[in-house]
Amino acid sequence: MQPYSNSHIWKVSYPIMIGFLAQNIINVTDTAFLGHVGEVELGASAMGGIYYVCFFTIFFGFSTGAQIIISRRNGERQLSAIGPVLMHGTIFLLALALIVFTLSFFLSGDLLQVMISSEVIWEATMTYVKWRMCCLFFDSISVMLRAFYVGITKTKVLTLNAIVLAISNVFFDWLLIFGNCGFPKMGIEGAAIASVLSGFVAVLFLVGYTYILIDYKKYGFSRISAIDFGLLKQVLSISVYTMFQYFISMGTYFLFFVVIERQGHHALAIANIVRSVYIFMFIPLNALSATTNSLVSNLIGEGRVKEVMSLIRRISRFSFILMAVFVLALCLFAKSIITIYTNDLSLLEGSVPSIYVIAVALIISSIAGAYFNGISGTGNTKSALVLELGVLVLYALHVYLAGVHYKLPVHFCMTAEIVYFAGLLVGSVLYLRLATWQKKKI
Repeated sequence: MQPYSNSHIWKVSYPIMIGFLAQNIINVTDTAFLGHVGEVELGASAMGGIYYVCFFTIFFGFSTGAQIIISRRNGERQLSAIGPVLMHGTIFLLALALIVFTLSFFLSGDLLQVMISSEVIWEATMTYVKWRMCCLFFDSISVMLRAFYVGITKTKVLTLNAIVLAISNVFFDWLLIFGNCGFPKMGIEGAAIASVLSGFVAVLFLVGYTYILIDYKKYGFSRISAIDFGLLKQVLSISVYTMFQYFISMGTYFLFFVVIERQGHHALAIANIVRSVYIFMFIPLNALSATTNSLVSNLIGEGRVKEVMSLIRRISRFSFILMAVFVLALCLFAKSIITIYTNDLSLLEGSVPSIYVIAVALIISSIAGAYFNGISGTGNTKSALVLELGVLVLYALHVYLAGVHYKLPVHFCMTAEIVYFAGLLVGSVLYLRLATWQKKKI
């Protein structure tokens, strides 16, 4: 039996891809609009956005662990055990959001002042962060519902949710950043408020959809009467590694921008433009990574462990071909794409070399992502964490040498992305071939 056809992989992946597209619309529209406001706002939105994502990845990491369990129960046809995982996970993340938001309110200013050398950039970043951290409450709900739909492989709703999020974010950005339709011109503060408002609208849609169309009895929502700490502990036993893994990974990426910020407003603006393009290009890879995670767990739940490697190879080939097409278009139209963000010729010329660097990184990551997320899909999240920590040491060392020691231009610093994904690919392939991962119980 074939371990899921290409059409099935695409059927699961494309709604997730659309979902990631919408999530990144916030990044793309903020960067595109603020690029026409000024270099300070453009750079500060990068610092503030990545600072927020560092915390968001903790929540996303928890939902990834929950998704692995949901996928396994779906494969085992224990559908009534899925609802309690979703509900307990949502309650846990909302409580965590309150803690993180409170700590951020009191500590973020001092923490970011240590990391950011420019007073102007720091002030603009704090303006952005104080509003953007409110998104944690809405994202707590959205990431768990996303884990639910990806885990049961019914991902079409994520497409609809993506459309709602994208349209609302562009609309609120247009109103608040530039002060259209009688609203005050708020610049970077408007971008942050727009992110909060669009997040609220999107999660309201997703909750409403779930409330109306999901069979509560089938998925065991009616079984929930009290907090089951045993179940929460089980979810955390898988999630704690992905939470830490994602946080350390994004935290290391944030340090990259801390290094670039010390090269000046211009270098930081270039890095933010390229980051926006990079993350946008990563959308299909993130979707296929989530698909790998879910389908591997489903496959193991069905008792088809021997077919896991064949599935991972199939997804990696699919991912490579798709990304090769996107990268070719990126390289051919690099300057045209950058003009979406800025009309400044110096920013335009300075960004092109970095675009070519990330093109190479994207090709390598198209294969690395499938193999690495295959490890998480087996439930061996601790091994995935150890592997990524080792690769991140190499990444951080490269950034330090290029950006701090030798003070090289942005595009040389960005070659750290190539080092990262090459290391992740080699480590993942070796682990899946040599380690004993087939009997992991969750």
